[in-house]
Amino acid sequence: MSVRIHIENTPNPRTLKFVTSQTLLESGGRDFPNLDRAMSSPLAKRLFHLTGVEGVYIGTDFVTVTKGDRFDWQNLAPIVTEAVLAHLAAGEPILGEEGTQSHAATDDGVALKVQEILDEYIRPAVAQDGGDVIFDSYEDGVVRLHLQGSCSGCPSSTLTLKMGIENMLRNQIPEVREVIQV
Repeated sequence: MSVRIHIENTPNPRTLKFVTSQTLLESGGRDFPNLDRAMSSPLAKRLFHLTGVEGVYIGTDFVTVTKGDRFDWQNLAPIVTEAVLAHLAAGEPILGEEGTQSHAATDDGVALKVQEILDEYIRPAVAQDGGDVIFDSYEDGVVRLHLQGSCSGCPSSTLTLKMGIENMLRNQIPEVREVIQV
């Protein structure tokens, strides 16, 4: 069976979402903001060797690639598409042995509610734009989150964080006063 890829724009002009017809990860996603962090992913490592690639995020059925400011998508997108297709056609692994990632574990009731809302409502919506939101911590009414993929460095990420995520969490969890990006 041949793998197909279609490209979707994201709210971040520096990123494109390469959606595959093949499952890449069973669940969640992995962020590779630089080549050093990509060593646990043969696919991310391959993409970082392309001139112009500055970030890679791998989701369940997509790869979000961040390009450098000096490069344009007209030239880079076909090269990224070819690299992903070649990797998948060769049957190479997406992640290496050390490539699994888990969310921060907590016993705090508010933190658990925050993670449930993130997993059920927010992360699926953000994934549609090629990104992810990862829970970092909750303390004294403040939720700390990591924005990944197309969300990292996106011009509208502050709006998403404050108007979207913070409003939803504050409406559903009275203890939450603020949401910040770490």
